[in-house]
Amino acid sequence: MAQIKAEKPWHGIKQAAFAAAADPDSPQVSVKLPASWGQAAADALAAILPEARRIDIAEAARGWIAPVAARAIAAGLSETIGDELHALLAMRRGAPSADIWRNRPSTAPGFTFNIAAYLAEGALDLGTLAADTRLAVTALTLAAPGAHRLAIGFTDLNLLLTRLGLDYGSQAARDTAVALTAFIGAHAHIASAALRPQSPTLGYAFMAPTLPEHTAVPGLPAAAQAALEDAAKAGTTRHEALLGFAAEPAVEALLGAEVCNFAPALSPVNEEGQLTLWAQESLAARGLNPATALARQLSGETLFPAPRAGAHLAMHDALAPLVASMPARPAQPMQARQPSTRQPLPSRRSGYTQKVSVGGHKLFLSTGEYENGRIGEIFVALHKEGSAFRGLMDAFAIAVSIGLQHGVGLEDYVEAFTFTRFGPAGVVEGDPAVTAATSMLDYVFRNLAVNYLGRTNLAPATLESADTVGEGAAERAPLLPLDLPDPAPRERRKALKLVS
Repeated sequence: MAQIKAEKPWHGIKQAAFAAAADPDSPQVSVKLPASWGQAAADALAAILPEARRIDIAEAARGWIAPVAARAIAAGLSETIGDELHALLAMRRGAPSADIWRNRPSTAPGFTFNIAAYLAEGALDLGTLAADTRLAVTALTLAAPGAHRLAIGFTDLNLLLTRLGLDYGSQAARDTAVALTAFIGAHAHIASAALRPQSPTLGYAFMAPTLPEHTAVPGLPAAAQAALEDAAKAGTTRHEALLGFAAEPAVEALLGAEVCNFAPALSPVNEEGQLTLWAQESLAARGLNPATALARQLSGETLFPAPRAGAHLAMHDALAPLVASMPARPAQPMQARQPSTRQPLPSRRSGYTQKVSVGGHKLFLSTGEYENGRIGEIFVALHKEGSAFRGLMDAFAIAVSIGLQHGVGLEDYVEAFTFTRFGPAGVVEGDPAVTAATSMLDYVFRNLAVNYLGRTNLAPATLESADTVGEGAAERAPLLPLDLPDPAPRERRKALKLVS
């Protein structure tokens, strides 16, 4: 892996100034950082240092690295830790949590590694990753001597798996992630144990996790096993916990991560409408250029299938036994939809059609029945009304029919829709069982109540103008000043009044 001169880690890197902001509502600040990092990294650094009005990344890094380096020299630990930390950040391999940048360390400071940055020509640079892990533990300990818990983690696992040619939802992907996490954890333990003599704490024992036998990364299982054995020999640690995935999206964006921590990618397109890096590399691994990929996509081929349901949850559960601080557990995959309880009507069914006139407007009511005579559907046809009214009535009839077929009782519909009041309304001609109706819906459900429920005792419809409030709704009518409502008759509840 290419190295940057330790004494001048930022020299030779082309810099650029960006007008950045932590969010759209924040004032813009000038941020200077490597030009190749782009606008997203500049915005992330502005979010990490929200109180600054002008930021130079080298100077900002010096703000937290210099105190760490001074303490390391005073403790006789290392004279080069400052340059090493600058190089680690300049190469975009890792960065500390925002509280360390601000020199206000929390009780559980963190450090995040851009795990895909350690892959070169299909091989992981495990030696550099081990050294960086030990460096991060030492730096966090010197920055926050009183912290008993650290959160050493990584980001953009999805890109690493893509470069390795692994399906995120596969067992091979999970085995690789587990072995990698165990490797980092073991070296973090070794570093913490080395710092144990300088701490008054009692020390914490090492618990070795179970490793997978094989991974897609050659040499990783053997390296992880050797690291675990060395960690067991190192003795107790200074810190109670070492591994953790901190909720630090700004730090992860500063490192160039497209997907946080170990989550899967959900879209091959970024916020600017461009292909993400992982999507580009996925195409390249299959020998596809953008034009060919577009042609295949337009022909119906799915080039970027969404992660399988439960893949994120499975990855979370695989890593949870190794990591002390985990993000919230992803939701369970949605269960398969339960079979519908809708009871279909027979292909040949009985029923009746009633032709009436309500207030001078013709209406046809048709019903469909099950073999036992229970009503299962209704149709309401109008002739004089406008297309909008007819369409609404058709949709209403379909909704009622679906409800009847799913077991909703006709009694419930009768209770809800009789005495609804809107025009057309008035005298009913053609149905001796119903002589008047306050609306077409009122008539429909009065008719059904008589024929299917034997309800001949409904209160008669009162035929006030559609512009007045009926007696049954008196308790909800607007009151004039000093006007007290008369007691509303309780034989029916009038629940709907439409004013044209």
